[in-house]
Amino acid sequence: MKEKINKFIGWFLALLMGLMFLAVLWQVFTRYLLGAASTFTEELARFLLIWIGLLGSAYISGSNMHLAIDILPQKLKGKNKQILSLIINVIIILFAATALIIGGGKLVYISYLLGQTSAALQVPLAYIYIIIPISGVLVIYYKVLNLIEIYQTMESKELTL
Repeated sequence: MKEKINKFIGWFLALLMGLMFLAVLWQVFTRYLLGAASTFTEELARFLLIWIGLLGSAYISGSNMHLAIDILPQKLKGKNKQILSLIINVIIILFAATALIIGGGKLVYISYLLGQTSAALQVPLAYIYIIIPISGVLVIYYKVLNLIEIYQTMESKELTL
C-alpha cells in the first residue's frame, strides 16, 4: 500500500511542478514579450508551490529522506538507537497531529466559514489550505509505518537473543 501511495504522490508532485513551470513560463512570456503581465499566473504559481512544499515534505517523510541532525544516532548502537528512533517518530507524529492536522484543519474551516477567496483566481482559500491537513495525515501514516517497522525489528532481535 505504501508503494502505491508513494507512486501516486510522486506522479502528482511531478504534475504540480510541470504546471508551476508552465505558469511561470507564461508569466515571463506575457511580461517581457507582450508587455502586460498575466494576472493569474503569479498567484497560481504561489499556490502550486504551497502544495508542492507540503505534499513533498510528506513524500520525503515517507522515504526517510528528510533533514535531520544525526550526531546522537551515529553515536548510539543497537537497542538505544532504535529507542531514539521511536522517540523521534513519536515527536514527528505529535507535531504533524497538532500543527498540520489540528492547526491546518482550523485554518481550512475558518477560511471556508469566512468564504475567503484568492484575489486573482477567485478560488476559495479553503481549497488551497486543504493540503495542510492532508499532508499531516500522510506524515502520520508514514511515521506509524516506521514505528511498526522499528518495533518489529526490536522484537525480532529479542527473539534471536
